[in-house]
Parts: sequence; structure tokens; C-alpha cells
Amino acid sequence: MLYNQSVHKISTAEGITFPLPLAGPVNRFLAFLIDFFVILLINKIVHSIFSLFFLMSADVGNAFLIIGYFVISVGYTISFETFWNGQTIGKKLFKIKVIDQNSLQAGFQQIFIRNILRFVDALPAFYLVGGISILFSKKFQRLGDIAANTLVIRTVKPTIPNLNLITRDKFNSLLDYPHLTARLRDRVSQQEAELILDAILRRDEIISEKRILLFEQLADHFKTIVPFPEEVIENISDEQYLRNLLYILFSKK
Repeated sequence: MLYNQSVHKISTAEGITFPLPLAGPVNRFLAFLIDFFVILLINKIVHSIFSLFFLMSADVGNAFLIIGYFVISVGYTISFETFWNGQTIGKKLFKIKVIDQNSLQAGFQQIFIRNILRFVDALPAFYLVGGISILFSKKFQRLGDIAANTLVIRTVKPTIPNLNLITRDKFNSLLDYPHLTARLRDRVSQQEAELILDAILRRDEIISEKRILLFEQLADHFKTIVPFPEEVIENISDEQYLRNLLYILFSKK
């Protein structure tokens, strides 16, 4: 069955649903083309540096080219997606990124698996296996994504409402630690920040008990990303802590 779905919905145990805009085959293919030419350029530079291998033997030189292309292409995508928030140069240009299926940042193991299996998706030629998998998957996943439990989504910039209305408490004790707030902005993905925003905006739609549990789970997650001193957060509720995070993540730096 061929799907036209462009949104993946994540439902929490509390019955809250968060939509994620999926990246379609066209944007993914265009991003792949950009990355392919970048990899070819890097490979050509490396080839020119190590052209001595061709002087030794044409067979050795060709073997070096094949192995070199494999190492460079896998190393390029793994490195960029790991250290550049799930994006390569091509993905950045076309505003798409790799994330975990639960909307969190994809881990190194997931990124490694999806890129190692890229060569299976490329079979028999021109990414035929991967292309068919994307077209017939309701989450637009190639085989590497299915194995790694990852998604490729569009990085749609959210419309941010008045932060003063969201944060409520004008005093934000987290702002007293600029080095930690800077680290927070660097480590928290856009999707994670949007989860907080969506939860706060929809707080009145959630019954009290489930809302408290949801905010507690979200707060626990973000406290592990960048721990603030205990004395700073012990006297504020989980909801207020998340509101303080929102101000940090979405306000002008």
C-alpha cells in the first residue's frame, strides 16, 4: 500500500498526542544529492592526496578508491548526524533532520545502524531498495531507519506565542547560570523544545493527575540533559521548571 501520510503522531501514556511533520521522498532525495556531491568532492581531494597508490599499482589504487569512498561516505553521514543535531549539509539545506521515533535526538548507535545499512538501501543501484521502502512506509522510512528506529522529519520553525504569558513567573532562577543555559540551548533539539511548548499550551486540555505526571516526566528528562544546581530547582514545580526552560530555549539569546 502506498501512503501519503506526512505527519507522524506520538502519543504519550497520558493520552497526549504530538504531531511530527515527516520529510517526504523528494526532499530526502534532493538532500541526498547534495551530500553525494559533497562526498565525491571529499573523495576526490583524498584521492589526489594519496595518488601515490596508483603509481604503485592500478589495482591497489582502485581498491583504495572503493574502500576510501565507503569510509568517507559512512564517516561523513555518521559524523554530521551525530554532532550536527541529526543533519548533514544536504539535510540542513532542505530543512530536514534525523530523530529518534519518540521525537528525541537520535543516539550514536541509531545513527551508526541507519548509515551502515545505507548500502543495503542502495541495492541494486540508485537506492532502489531504500526508495521503495520509503514510498511504501507510512513513516517514510528506508530499511536503515526501520532497523535504527529513526525518522526523518521536516524542521518546521514553530510560531512562538508571547513568552511572558507562557512563563508566568517573571523571576527565572535558571538565568543566573549563563554557562548552563548556553549548554541547554546547544543540547536540546528543536523537537524536544517543541514538546515542552506543546505540553504547556495544551495544559488545560489535560486532566490534573495526568498533567502532573506528564510534566514530571518531561522535567526529569531535561534535568538529565543539563543538570542545574539542586538548590535552584528544588523549590519550583515541574511545570514552572519547564516554563523557565521555554523562556531560555525560545527567547532571543
